[in-house]
Amino acid sequence: MAIVVFEHHAMETSARLGQTLRDHGHQLRVIRLYAGDTVPVDLDDVDGVISMGGPMNVDQADEHDWINREAAFIRAAHEAGLPIVGVCLGAQLIAHALGGKVEAMDTPEIGWHPVNQFRPGFPDTLLGGIPWKTDQFHTHGQQVSELPPGGVLIASSERCKHQAFRVGLTTYAFQYHFEWTRSDIDGILHQFTDWIKESGCDVDVIRSDTETKYDLYRHLGDRLCESLASWVFCIEHRIDHTPGPAANFDASQS
Repeated sequence: MAIVVFEHHAMETSARLGQTLRDHGHQLRVIRLYAGDTVPVDLDDVDGVISMGGPMNVDQADEHDWINREAAFIRAAHEAGLPIVGVCLGAQLIAHALGGKVEAMDTPEIGWHPVNQFRPGFPDTLLGGIPWKTDQFHTHGQQVSELPPGGVLIASSERCKHQAFRVGLTTYAFQYHFEWTRSDIDGILHQFTDWIKESGCDVDVIRSDTETKYDLYRHLGDRLCESLASWVFCIEHRIDHTPGPAANFDASQS
């Protein structure tokens, strides 16, 4: 059994989220769609789904033939009650798959921008211990303009209303990147310099902001990764419940 991780670009891996899940005993089955891997045909041996970011849009299935197949896989996993997390493009794919709408933004949201929890005083359990307002890293020119039926808004920003949402109890979507390492951010700024400049943003300002904002971002991102590992991809998905000793937990060593 493993968590399926869809990667859409070589630089947009599951990063610290993937590492945290591995540290909690999960196995990850990484599907590199950009490299020609294919979407699984069914949910056999699937514990959950993670859909990461990428520079493409959900309406570009004519250029990326895996988009509709991944959306169908996400929809099937959600209907089966499997835990699902989407980040950036992955969040948009969740909305697209479950009946929401994704549209282009008037102005892309790139670099460091504040995100606010939608209902201070009534936080989603997943965001427990995270401040109401945090600086998060963004790289998107598309946004979820309409939540799927049953979607619950969790966080917003000035430019993008639907920064985080959930559908049901175990499907979560985040438009912002909480999972990146410092080298991931540096790599994105280098790889996509032209797009960032064309969008009217100053790469040097973003790099300067990174110097002052990254440490707290990393701390709070780690907390969210821990919460996802503990509350969404929870323990029953990683311990063998058949009679006898659990395969990955030896009580004699504790």
